[in-house]
Amino acid sequence: MSDTDDALPTPLNALHRRLGAKLVPFAGYEMPLQYSPGIMAEHLHCRAKAGLFDVSHMGQIVVTARSGDVADAARALERLVPVDVLGLGVGRQRYALFTDEAGGILDDLMVTNLGDRLFLVVNAACKVADFAHLKAGLGAECEVRMLTDRALVALQGPEAGRVLAGLAPATADMRFMGVREVEVAGLSCMVSRSGYTGEDGFEISVPEAGAERLAEALLADAAVAPIGLGARDSLRLEAGLCLYGNDIDRTTSPVEAALTWAIQKVRRAGGARAGGFPGADRILRELADGPERLRVGLLPEGRAPVRGHSPLFAAESGGEAIGEVTSGGFGPTLGAPVAMGYVPAAMAAPGTRLFAEVRGKRLAVTVAAMPFVPNGYKKS
Repeated sequence: MSDTDDALPTPLNALHRRLGAKLVPFAGYEMPLQYSPGIMAEHLHCRAKAGLFDVSHMGQIVVTARSGDVADAARALERLVPVDVLGLGVGRQRYALFTDEAGGILDDLMVTNLGDRLFLVVNAACKVADFAHLKAGLGAECEVRMLTDRALVALQGPEAGRVLAGLAPATADMRFMGVREVEVAGLSCMVSRSGYTGEDGFEISVPEAGAERLAEALLADAAVAPIGLGARDSLRLEAGLCLYGNDIDRTTSPVEAALTWAIQKVRRAGGARAGGFPGADRILRELADGPERLRVGLLPEGRAPVRGHSPLFAAESGGEAIGEVTSGGFGPTLGAPVAMGYVPAAMAAPGTRLFAEVRGKRLAVTVAAMPFVPNGYKKS
């Protein structure tokens, strides 16, 4: 959070105010926490129909190889991430991680191959540091440009596909992690079929001047409701998705964070382009031997939520803490509390019973597989 006086407005600030949003400072921006229906109603609406999120605070960055060959930009970016960027097809997007020399996570991001350039979406709180990191790491071979004249909105939920296809028919046959440059409501947009809720949906990069027009066109459909940060957090938690600064940071490796699915075989030991990224020694070692701890899902018993930073114990009384909750709250879809956190690898099996300390009392929690709610991604 940041000081309200210093918080910047997004291009949709006036619309949020007209819609009655409760605005709060977040990552340097004035953002909607919730609207009049409230967080739980917004969460359930997104799961049942479609929700519109303002994510314009995120960083949008373009990386272009000075040679003009996008493959050169991909090779250069692979020096900073343990991910197969070179093998990413045109019009496809991939989850990636910036790592440091100790194997910790500097940020998580999305990378898209647009054919002639790479397009990156990074977290709001990290975008200035990420931009500098990219300039330092790629500057000799690539032009790195922060887009400051575009907004970003997310349309999420089971009716998102129908709604967007009504405005942009070319999006109807898109599948998960596909990206297209299309016209939406008369505006030139970059659309990815992805999101942060576990539902089918889209993230739409739009010229800043047309952001309100796009949002109003989407909200004109009765199935679409505006959704704030509160429900965005509970939706991503039910989906088992990490929040940078809570569940992952420089103290966590991708292997500890259970993000090994994001490291393709070609970047692992024995792969054609194994290693070569910051922290490779540790990360490849943990891939081979296993980490000492793991991020796991946790289902608290009873109705009381277990929040982030709650210590975890192996027994109901006595002993030292063996781990910590990193995110937790009430899951409206499940009608029960959910959480995630780090535990020793030996205690990471689903069904393991542990105890979280909440206000001086230890509450039983059970290690559980994630996502807590099945995802609705359109993969075919």
